[in-house]
Formats: sequence, C-alpha cells, structure tokens
Amino acid sequence: MWNRKIIIPVFVFAAVLVLSCHAGQQSQEDKSPLDELPPHIQRVTQFGQRADFSHDGKRILFIEKTFGDVYEVELETKIIRPKTHHYYHEGYTRALYLANGDILLSGARRFDVNDPQASRSETNAELWVLNKDLSGPPVPLGEKCSEGPAVSRRNMRIAWTQRNAFYLADIVYKQGKSELANKRKILDVRNLPFECYLETQNFRPPDEKELIFTAYNYQGTEVMGLDIETGKVVNYSLAPKQYDEPEGIFPDGKHTLVECDKHILKGIHYNDIYKLALDGSGRTERVTFFADYPGYKSTNPVVSDNGRYMAFQYAKRGDPAGVGRGILIFDLEMYEKTKKPRNE
Repeated sequence: MWNRKIIIPVFVFAAVLVLSCHAGQQSQEDKSPLDELPPHIQRVTQFGQRADFSHDGKRILFIEKTFGDVYEVELETKIIRPKTHHYYHEGYTRALYLANGDILLSGARRFDVNDPQASRSETNAELWVLNKDLSGPPVPLGEKCSEGPAVSRRNMRIAWTQRNAFYLADIVYKQGKSELANKRKILDVRNLPFECYLETQNFRPPDEKELIFTAYNYQGTEVMGLDIETGKVVNYSLAPKQYDEPEGIFPDGKHTLVECDKHILKGIHYNDIYKLALDGSGRTERVTFFADYPGYKSTNPVVSDNGRYMAFQYAKRGDPAGVGRGILIFDLEMYEKTKKPRNE
C-alpha cells in the first residue's frame, strides 16, 4: 500500500517543477530589448518619438506622441523641457531644428478625433516656425505638408511633399516673422517611370545637392536620391520586395540609416535599423536587433552632426508608423570598436 505522506510531496514537487519550467519559459517570451541593452545603447526618455539632434549634439528634440506636445531633453542631465506649453495648439507630428536653432513644426490648426489621420497628412497638416526663444506661438508658413519635411543642416532651406510632389524653398525673416521664399517644384511623381508615394527625408551632406527620399510601394519600398538641379533619380536600396525607408543620414553623406525588414521580410511591423551605403551597391548592415524580441521593433533613427551618435525609438509591433515609446542613444563609435559578426 502507498503511503499518502510520501505520495503528496511527490505530486507537489512535480507540480512545482512544471510551474517553474513554465514560468521560466514565459519570462523568456516576455523579455524586452530594453532588458538586455548592449553597452553602446542607452535609454534617454521613458516616452516620446521622432527624435532630432541639436546642432551641437547636446540636446534632442522630440514629439510627446502623434498630435502631442514638443519637448527637448538635455543629454548630459536628462532634464526634459517643454517647447510648446506656452500657447494652445492642436498637437504636432514633426519638430525639427532649423539651421539657426528655430524649430520647424508640422501640425494642424484643427484636430478631429473622429478623423485623426487627416492631421498628419496634407489635408490638414501645416508647416510652422517656432522661435527658439519661445517668445510666442509659431508662425505659419502657408504650406501644407504630407508627413515629414526635409530640413537643411547648413542653411535655411526646406523641402516637403504635397500632392505627391516635392517642393523646395528658403525660410526668410521679415520684420521678425518667418516666411517662405524661392519656392519651386523639384519632382512630381507623374514624371517618374514607376508608380509610388513620395516623402522627403534628408538633404544629403556635405553639399546638400541631393535629396534622399522614400518611394513607398515601389518594389516594397525603396530609398531614392534626387539630384535637385538635374532632376535625376537614383535607386540606392535596390531591394525588391523589401521595406527600406531612409530616416537619418551620416554627416559625410556616404551612408543613410533605414527602417528595414530585411531580416524577416514581413513588413513595417518587424522593422529594425540598417545602415545603407549610398554608393549604388545596395550594401546594408543591420545595427539594431529589437525585432528579434517578440512584439518589438526599432524605428526613426537620426544621426548627430558629428556622426558620433544615433538617436532612435523603440515601439511595439502593431503600433502605427512613427509611434514611439521612448528615445534611445546609440554610440556609433563604441559600436564600431566592439561589434562582433552576426548571422543575418
């Protein structure tokens, strides 16, 4: 006859063993890339998206959320300061430093909760200039913009997308107020030999004679370059059926960062950040691995003016494009010194 005093502990031990194994397996599945950041990556904020470096590399401008306020974080102290709390507004989708330190904003005059996406498209989104001393509300430039504008790091020139065409203009100041001058169309999708949706991204350093842009829905999505003077268009990613969207460019103009799904080819919800050579070779190098963790991705990288750091955001799989859940800093110099070969 079995002894109950022995049988009960045996079953209890077995149950505990099963639960422990399950718990260990569950914790592995629930891991976040933030739990295992490599030494060259540090988290800067607990919220926010669409980072942009100040020209001295000491601060980062970012959006609280899509249709939210604009903030600036000081990297040395981690102090976060609001930039758009001193006036009423309907929220912003972009905030970028201009060459003189003023801030280019994109946002709508009216926000409709029943149709929010109109406020990040040319239907309602407008371009504004906010003075760096925050002495008043921003001044409208009188132009609507689809998604993100491109901003020169050298002078007061911007480019933006409207009705699937690119426009170029200079920001000038008259009687203390900003306005646009020398506006001209530099590309219309109807002049391309293929169908796509356009979005400006970056002026290519150092001479900024070329505009790097995204051709959405063309061969997946491709990284393109437009010679501003001649109108010649070059395909740099050369990767059919792969998603490649340029977001940040290196100051020497030899590489750009791209949101890319090369590692899995399942679309934007699986993106990580790659470094793409702008020499026509299509050569890439994967630099973040957030998508290796179930439910995560990394997006929207930018490079500091000295080329030392990259800022980017992390997001959850399924988050709308552009949505971020915090800003991180990537030390590119440390990464190059310590990186190990990885299998793609």
